[in-house]
Amino acid sequence: MKYVPKETTDEDLIQQYLDKGGKVSKGKTKPMAYDMGISKNTWGNKLSKEEKIAKKIK
Repeated sequence: MKYVPKETTDEDLIQQYLDKGGKVSKGKTKPMAYDMGISKNTWGNKLSKEEKIAKKIK
């Protein structure tokens, strides 16, 4: 298979966007909720009552 480079790359597209008057900015984020899980198995699941109590004791 022959490799043919694309005419437009990400950098070219970004530059075209900026040339047309586009603006790149960093958005604000909210802090993560206290009772949210952070491990892979529980990502996005809220902690149970027992887990909340154990976390407070630490």
